[in-house]
Amino acid sequence: MSSTFPKRLILIAALAAAALLLAVGSLLTGPTRFGSGEIAAILAGGGDPVLRAVLLELRLPRALLGLLVGGMLGLGGAVLQGYLRNPLAEPSVLGTSNVAALGAVIALYFGLAQAHPLALPLLAVAGALLGLAPLLLLAGRAESPLSLILAGIAVGTLGGAGISLALNLAPNPFAAMEIMSWLMGSLEDRSFEHFWLALPCIAIGATLLLWNARALDALTLGEDAARTLGVDLRALRWRLLAGVAIGVGGAVAVSGAIGFVGLIVPHLLRPLTDRSPSALLLPSALGGAALLSAADIAVRLIPTADSELRLGVLTSLLGVPVFLYHLVRERRLW
Repeated sequence: MSSTFPKRLILIAALAAAALLLAVGSLLTGPTRFGSGEIAAILAGGGDPVLRAVLLELRLPRALLGLLVGGMLGLGGAVLQGYLRNPLAEPSVLGTSNVAALGAVIALYFGLAQAHPLALPLLAVAGALLGLAPLLLLAGRAESPLSLILAGIAVGTLGGAGISLALNLAPNPFAAMEIMSWLMGSLEDRSFEHFWLALPCIAIGATLLLWNARALDALTLGEDAARTLGVDLRALRWRLLAGVAIGVGGAVAVSGAIGFVGLIVPHLLRPLTDRSPSALLLPSALGGAALLSAADIAVRLIPTADSELRLGVLTSLLGVPVFLYHLVRERRLW
């Protein structure tokens, strides 16, 4: 047994405990306060109906979505940094986040989101899946990660152009404001319908990504060495692309665009592992879940004049200085 195995187990256990505690904290954060007796009564199936609705129908899906979305973004970032061998890689590098956001913007622009509450997340998931087609077409049969990065930039730019077009042609300032508000990311007013929509997408995406952990380790030796070890690079690319597109598409569909989680979390946790891609995947998923849950608590505690601070804004404000610090401190390790 490797000497790093107990350290890895301790890291995973610590991150899992942190994510769980922050999820409980998210459950208890808000203007309505709960005493221990009220929580016990609600968990027993009774209690005040209003308090029960606040806890179980408003806050519980929000806390669960914080874990799911954060975990998927952290895992996607760790996988792409390992596969592309690029420390700046994150889920948005493939452009699927932008295309998923475009699907949601279409639902807002044409009023479909008002017609049915699930129209927005469903169109976002559909957009992420449709974004796979031009990505694979542009990347072609090449096995080089560079071609995939360039194809991702093209797809992401196309999605961004579509969003800009919708903003430019918005019929009134209120419609443009609604689109901008969604694009900044939030878990406010999410329900179990959003949770059940995101869960299968994220479960399928995470399974595909975790399944290829050993292939990512082999790829650190180079593409030729990985091929001699039996890794089918083309099949690996398909699985990774599908995993990121489905999982991140499901996350973006319910949360909006939340940046920097997939970029920062692997950098924070890499020094605590043996730096192999496979050792970083599960810790990054748990770290992403903990980070997003903490950020979601913070946006509710930070006082604002009107509406709640947007989650994507806070993660960007937190992420840039942390990223720059680790980039300067550890640049020689890459």
